Amino acid sequence: MRYNNYINGQWKEPSTGEYSENQNPHNQEEVLGEFPISAAEDVHEAIAAAKKAFPVWKKLSFQQRAFYLQKAADILKANFQEIGRDLTLEEGKTLAEGIGETQRAISILEYYAAEARQPVGDVIPSANPETFLYTTRVPVGPIGLITPWNFPIAIPVWKIAPALIYGNTVVIKPADITPKSVYHVMKAFDEAGIPAGVINCVFGRGSVVGAEIVEHPDIKAISFTGSNRVGLQIQDRATAKGKKVQLEMGGKNPLIVLADADVNKAVEIAVNGAFRSTGQKCTATSRVIVEAGIYEAFRDRLVERVKGLKVGNPLDDNTFMGPAVSKTQRDSVMAMIEAGKKEATLLCGGEAPADEELANGFYVQPTVFENVPVDARIAREEIFGPVIALFKVRSYEEAVEMANDTEYGLSAAICTNNFTLAQRFVDDMDAGIVHVNSETAGAEPQVPFGGCKNSSTGSREQGKTAIEFYTQIKTVYMDRM
Repeated sequence: MRYNNYINGQWKEPSTGEYSENQNPHNQEEVLGEFPISAAEDVHEAIAAAKKAFPVWKKLSFQQRAFYLQKAADILKANFQEIGRDLTLEEGKTLAEGIGETQRAISILEYYAAEARQPVGDVIPSANPETFLYTTRVPVGPIGLITPWNFPIAIPVWKIAPALIYGNTVVIKPADITPKSVYHVMKAFDEAGIPAGVINCVFGRGSVVGAEIVEHPDIKAISFTGSNRVGLQIQDRATAKGKKVQLEMGGKNPLIVLADADVNKAVEIAVNGAFRSTGQKCTATSRVIVEAGIYEAFRDRLVERVKGLKVGNPLDDNTFMGPAVSKTQRDSVMAMIEAGKKEATLLCGGEAPADEELANGFYVQPTVFENVPVDARIAREEIFGPVIALFKVRSYEEAVEMANDTEYGLSAAICTNNFTLAQRFVDDMDAGIVHVNSETAGAEPQVPFGGCKNSSTGSREQGKTAIEFYTQIKTVYMDRM
């Protein structure tokens, strides 16, 4: 089946007439559909539609705009199992994860629909008793959204929903290897009757579609989630044109396990944080730093647990971990594993599964290394795959120093029963998100999401803080004649 761009309230073929195949990462011979390879002309049409729709959309009340978000949420909710299955088929995470992510997208829409009833702005005492002094918020304008493949419905929605509720119009470019998830979102808004031009979706290559969105003068802000390399290029080009920019990028997230922790519970936290979604999360656990007193017990239990994980068809109920999203991604992970074999000691995994039923998929075994030098590539670089680097330390202080020794600062976690050290950890970590006795991955929609250092720039996503990026403050002085 062929799918088309969504521009100005219509499903439109790309001007190129060209389409690319959407591939199943479990079985690369299965084509899930064909999606547009769009050109600059298609992007210009979408931006023109967003610009035209903006003056009317911004004048609607919050409650009027919220109607469309809630209606889209209801449509997704009526079809969440089908949509979750489609997500699993194109991205490779397990069916439970695909359905769970779809439900998360629904929750985000519902959250921002409810924001329509929340206060906006402040009344501020003036030095002049005759002056009514207050602030309000106004939308930025047409906004460009560039979204990744690893959360192909949740991340687009957590950008779309606040953009719309605060009065902006949208042009989105989804990841070209997981396009169907965003198609479902566009279809829901279309069926909800959202006015033409308020939301537009152009499928295609980042080098063409993304570049045009970033460069076009009628796009007033860019929100991007993806790699540091691409994100920093976008930042340079967009800020040079005076646009607001929001970037969510990489992570090298540590889990510290102190000697007083429950070993079995800590192992489960490490396994879930590192290997769910095949490790393809910016918040995935990548480094596990264990205090010496329990290091061997933790290591042995971790290896035993990892060897028992079921890697296979993500549609099977008993599968723990599915494939990497693509051949390119699988090859990138395997290259890092090969580098790790030269730098450290491989404890388990490190290959493609031997199961012939998985031969047509992009599978990688869950992998654990120890004796990892702190300057090794697998200790420093984001792998974005199912790989743990184990480290032994002598104290809490050494653990925190090692955990902070990275260019990234997205998420960090600790396992301990020591409340004092848990509180110190919250203060000591250079990370935007910290967890005590839970995995590094995972974020609820009502709270801010984002990191420090090279993980993020600009204001946080999600929760009430999203208003900072998607609006501008207007200060009003009102006096009597």
